[in-house]
Amino acid sequence: MRIQEVRNIAKKMNIDVRASRTKQDLIRDIQTTEGNSPCYKTITDCGIMDCLWRPDCLSKKK
Repeated sequence: MRIQEVRNIAKKMNIDVRASRTKQDLIRDIQTTEGNSPCYKTITDCGIMDCLWRPDCLSKKK
C-alpha cells in the first residue's frame, strides 16, 4: 500500500499525518487506534491472516 493511501486511512482516524511521519509510524498508530498490537514490521512469523497490512509487512522491501 502506498504512503498516500495510509495517510488517508490515518486522517479518517484523526491520526497525525504530517509529512515527517513515516509509513511505519502511521501504520503502527492505526493499529493502536484500532485496538491492535502495533506490530507492523516487528515480527517475521505473523499468524494473523486477515490483517490489512500483512502483505506489505511481510514483504522483503522496507
